[in-house]
Amino acid sequence: MTSKQQKTLFCSNIQGTYSVELIDVPELGPGEVLVELQAVGLNPIDWFMRERGLFVPKWPAIFGLDGAGVVIKVGEGVANIEVGDRVMHAGTMVEPKISTFLQYAAIKADFVAKVPDNISLDEASTIPLVLATAALGLYDSKRSPHGGLGLTPPWEKGGRGKYADEPIVINAGSTSVGQFLIQFAKISGFSPIITTASRHNEEYLKSLGATHIIDRTIPLSSLPSAVHAITEKPIVYGADAISTAETQNAMCDVVAPGGDLLIVTHKRIAKEKLEGGEKHIAWVFADVQYPSARPCGLALYANMTGLLERGEIKVGHIIRQALSTQPNRIKIVSSGLAGIPGALDTLKSGVSALKLVVRPQETP
Repeated sequence: MTSKQQKTLFCSNIQGTYSVELIDVPELGPGEVLVELQAVGLNPIDWFMRERGLFVPKWPAIFGLDGAGVVIKVGEGVANIEVGDRVMHAGTMVEPKISTFLQYAAIKADFVAKVPDNISLDEASTIPLVLATAALGLYDSKRSPHGGLGLTPPWEKGGRGKYADEPIVINAGSTSVGQFLIQFAKISGFSPIITTASRHNEEYLKSLGATHIIDRTIPLSSLPSAVHAITEKPIVYGADAISTAETQNAMCDVVAPGGDLLIVTHKRIAKEKLEGGEKHIAWVFADVQYPSARPCGLALYANMTGLLERGEIKVGHIIRQALSTQPNRIKIVSSGLAGIPGALDTLKSGVSALKLVVRPQETP
C-alpha cells in the first residue's frame, strides 16, 4: 500500500460479498479535514443497507456511519480544527457520500466534533449517529416525510429548560437512541420524563434524567393507563426509540390529540389512529448533512463537544461503570475492516448492552 492509498471494505451488491480493496486517499477540498480513522462504530443500518439496498445509490458500495480518529491534514479555510485533534463524525447519504468502512475520510470541518479528553476514540465512535438521531428527532423542524418535533433546542436562547413541567414519554429508554433522548429531554426541562425499560436498568436511566420507569414487560395495551397513573397531564410529546409496528401504535395511543410522536423507522401506525390529522408523526432521518436537516445539524456539531465536556450528555458505557448496573460494553472487532462482515452477522442476530467497534488501521 502506498502512502496515497488506503484499505476500505466494499460490498459487491445487494446481499453480496465483502472484500477489502485499495482505493486512493481522498484529496481535500476547501473547508474539509482529512481524518485517520482509528475507530468505527457499527450500527444496524450497516447490515440493512447490504440486505435491502437501503440508501445505496450504486454498487459496489462502502458502508459505515460512525467514526472517530485523528486529523492529519486540514484544507483551505479551516479555522476550528487543527492537525492532531481527536475528532468524531457521522457518515452522510448526500453527495459526495461519506462512509467510515475505510482508513481515511475527508469530511467537512463543520461536521466533525472534537472528542473530550475523558472519552476514548473507541467510545467516541459509538456516539455521532445515535446522538444525531435523538437531537434531530427532538429539535429539527417539522416537515414531511422526514423531520423532527420542532422543539426549541437547548443551545438556542430560551431553549434550556423551556419545557419545564411538560411531561414526555420515551419508549425504550435503555436503547442507545433512548439514552440520548432522555438526556436531551432533561436539558430541555421536561418533567416528568417517563420511559419504558427493564427494571435492572432503572438506576442507570434515572441517573440520565428519567423520573419514572415503566416495566417494559407490561402489555403494550396497558401503556396508556400506566402513563396516566404517573401523570394526569395530557402527553403532548412522545418518542419511540425502537419503532416496531406494535410500539408505534401503542405510543400513538399514549400521545394526546394534538400531540407529536417521534419515530425512528418508517411509519407503521394504523390509519384509523391518525384519522382527522390530530396527531403529528415525526419520522427522523438522522443525516446531519441532509439539506433540510443541515441547519439543525450544524448547530448540533457546534455544541456537541461542550455538551459532552460539561457532562450534560453522558456516554452510556462510562456512566454505567460508576453504578451497580451492567455497563454498555464495547467489544473491539479483531482484524480491522476485514472483521466487519462477521461482526455485522453478530449484530444482526442481536446483541444486548454491547457496542461493536472496529479499528480500521488494524486491517491486515
